[in-house]
Amino acid sequence: MAFTYFFRDMQTLEMIRDHVVPALRTRRYIHVWDAGCAMGPEPYSIAIIFRENMGGMIFRNVRIHATDIDESNLFGKIIEEGMYPREQVERIPKDIFARYFAPAEKPDHFRIAEEIRRCVSFQRHNLLTLDPVRNGFGLIVCKNVLLHFKEEERIDVIRMFHDTLAEGGFFVTEQTQKMPAELESIFEPVVSNVQLFRKVE
Repeated sequence: MAFTYFFRDMQTLEMIRDHVVPALRTRRYIHVWDAGCAMGPEPYSIAIIFRENMGGMIFRNVRIHATDIDESNLFGKIIEEGMYPREQVERIPKDIFARYFAPAEKPDHFRIAEEIRRCVSFQRHNLLTLDPVRNGFGLIVCKNVLLHFKEEERIDVIRMFHDTLAEGGFFVTEQTQKMPAELESIFEPVVSNVQLFRKVE
């Protein structure tokens, strides 16, 4: 089980804050897919970024669909409880930590606020089925997964993400994963320093 923690990739989160949230906040419902979510720090970090940059009323319409192949069969329970050890939350900016976390009943563990927990749901899912969990996503995040696939599998999965995005939706992937040349015509880069793309057709 890979170790992960909250706010792991601040640069990408800042790009989501600056480019994705403003573009999506006017939509009636905002659906985000975090594919390969592990134990939940990434989808919860994304949820906090959305909550910090939109009002509570708008945030009620945000739904984050966190998925993982989850061979341990543990992720769903961990994400539902929203309780994490100190080492996974200690990199969160102090003001944000104070707003969204409280000490849990388990020593040296902290539970994320119910408002944030409510917007994140977990589902076991294998990306290689090429069967999306739903359609009409405003944002799809897939990091630390595609590098494990063969090149043709990566192309098929990213094409599936494209088809699943709503018009003008965004796709974020790992910094080391460049957009395959075969798909460059259907995505446009949003910034030069993060692998953040927008659907163009």
